[in-house]
Amino acid sequence: MALQNGTPFSKGYRMPAEWAKHDATWLSWPKNPLTFPENVIDEVEDVFAQMAAALSGGELVKILVDDQALEDRARARVETAGADMSRIKFLMIRSADVWIRDYGPSFLLHRDTGKKAAVKWDFNAWGAKYDDLLYDDIAGQHLVECSGVPYFKPGIVMEGGSIDVNGNGLVLTTEQCLLNSNRNPHLDRRQIEEYLKQYISAPDVIWLASGIEGDDTDGHIDDFARFASASSVLCAFSDQGENAPVLERNWSLLEKAKDRFGLELQRLPMPEPLYLEEEDRNLPASYANFYIGNKVVLLPVFEDPMDKAAVDIMSSHFPGREIVPIVARELVYGYGGIHCVTQQEPTERG
Repeated sequence: MALQNGTPFSKGYRMPAEWAKHDATWLSWPKNPLTFPENVIDEVEDVFAQMAAALSGGELVKILVDDQALEDRARARVETAGADMSRIKFLMIRSADVWIRDYGPSFLLHRDTGKKAAVKWDFNAWGAKYDDLLYDDIAGQHLVECSGVPYFKPGIVMEGGSIDVNGNGLVLTTEQCLLNSNRNPHLDRRQIEEYLKQYISAPDVIWLASGIEGDDTDGHIDDFARFASASSVLCAFSDQGENAPVLERNWSLLEKAKDRFGLELQRLPMPEPLYLEEEDRNLPASYANFYIGNKVVLLPVFEDPMDKAAVDIMSSHFPGREIVPIVARELVYGYGGIHCVTQQEPTERG
């Protein structure tokens, strides 16, 4: 479908919440040796296979592959994991890496007709940090064209992991990311808020401060604070280490917004920090990087004492969905988690 004039807001579209019914979840099969070297790629592929298998019980899973060889490899892994192969679809769309949340489109639904559309943001590899990943701006364009829905292009840099919506006009984000001079230096806070209103129909913005250690995206919201319903927010907390004061600051900002927006807040524990001594870097391990499918919630776990508490909290917030814990230690080696590698495509309402 063609590029649209105007804005989604002016045309009656909005971005639905992640728990709204999906037609599909999009993935991009891992293969970048700089992100996932030989010592971790097998485990990372296993994570993707588990995700695809769990999601296929309730929706189509669309997987980007570079070529036939990669499709054959991915197909074998996914089938072995027990996926419903009638709900697995491979698409020959070349990509540089797996972070489809950030370079893929944000899908929209029309308020009245229920018809689908999308926003294709500009992607600059998180402030031009990784020149080899800039290609994924093109991959995202190919994806939105392949989806067959009408789409809008605001012409500003935005990543899907930097925003989380409740589907009723409220969006969570961070100053560290959206006001960063490496994204849209020509835009101020008020102008960014106007773009969020015009392109995802979210006129109400809760600005949190900054993100967790090991996050190279400049504070993506999906690593620490997420909507679990239109009125409930899960926010990571820690009582030790470098994340403790940052997360407490974000919690205090949520507390200030709670009454205005009628929110219920729930603290979500953090696992023990993951630190790679040989590379002298922290990894962004967090339970908040979960993904909500039609029938399941994919929850990253870390073989940590807090895993069970995280599963219990998720179960209480998503009683109609199976909580599927997936060990994600190797996945966060690449600086991202389960939410970062997924992108939901909602179902049109008839």
